[in-house]
Amino acid sequence: MNRDAWRALVSEPAIAPDLPIIDPHHHIWPVALSPHLEAYTDDALITDVRGSGHNIVATVAVEAWGSYRTEGKPELRPVGETEHAEALARRAHGLCAGIVAHADLLLGDAVAAVLEAHAQAAPARLRGIRYLTASDADLPFQFGIPAGLMADAAFRAGFARLTDFGLSFDAYVAHPQLPEILKLAQAFPGTVIILDHLGGPLGVGRFAADRRAAFNDWRAALAPLAACQNIVVKLGGMHLDITGFNRLREAAPLGAAEMAALHRDYILAAIDLFGPERAMFESNFPVDRMSTPYGVLWNCFKIIAAGFTPAERSDLFAGTARRVYRITPDQERHAA
Repeated sequence: MNRDAWRALVSEPAIAPDLPIIDPHHHIWPVALSPHLEAYTDDALITDVRGSGHNIVATVAVEAWGSYRTEGKPELRPVGETEHAEALARRAHGLCAGIVAHADLLLGDAVAAVLEAHAQAAPARLRGIRYLTASDADLPFQFGIPAGLMADAAFRAGFARLTDFGLSFDAYVAHPQLPEILKLAQAFPGTVIILDHLGGPLGVGRFAADRRAAFNDWRAALAPLAACQNIVVKLGGMHLDITGFNRLREAAPLGAAEMAALHRDYILAAIDLFGPERAMFESNFPVDRMSTPYGVLWNCFKIIAAGFTPAERSDLFAGTARRVYRITPDQERHAA
């Protein structure tokens, strides 16, 4: 059974279909990056967002090695991904309203030329930079990131240039690295740091045997970061291989209620620490798409958030993303 047919085994009507949502984290892959990941074209994204039944008013495209330039200076090749997202934003209003690009921060001060090129490619939509820093012996897929990278002098010199361009930083780490994020946030209090995927809770390797102990270890590592007002957290990515929750080998996807039961503790703990005003639900598509349909995932989030006030739900589903990524009313498809 192919993956589309597998996802189609679960179909649900959208819960609270009028609730405005800004999806602050998805990727675009015109071709599959590996045998483990599907391609995710512009049209596939449009179909998921527009056909989900949910009121997705805007999205944020996050770098992930897609559509790089194939020639020119190596450090400028990631600008091709920004150009692609900008073109899609012009074609499909609301999509890619914000763009988080890649730049090699180890270039130090010289990264300014790359940031300028991204800004020229998407002058009204460039919002931040992501540089993968995930590193742990138990990561299923290793990114070749050396330990302690975020304390490296060249990295920090490059990081410092983000402020000059008014850019935030998206951080993808494994949760044992969260103390490094805390030190980075304290060193650069004027730069907003967005923790992708709940700060990367590990549930594999040394954390696989006792899921409750793994949860407690993750929460203890995450808690000190909540005191830094320049850190916000994305609520999602729970289908990543690192969590142990993915469904790649299961007979069928979970329904939203079953999925909510599995993910609830992590998501509610993060909201409890950071508050709805510094937390935002994310799809992490197409990575999480390997385990669930788009509409079912948002139903899961709505079930988990059912106990919050209308104002808090507004922040969790759109308000926080709108503020952090500076999405303007004219960039939203159906602005409220």
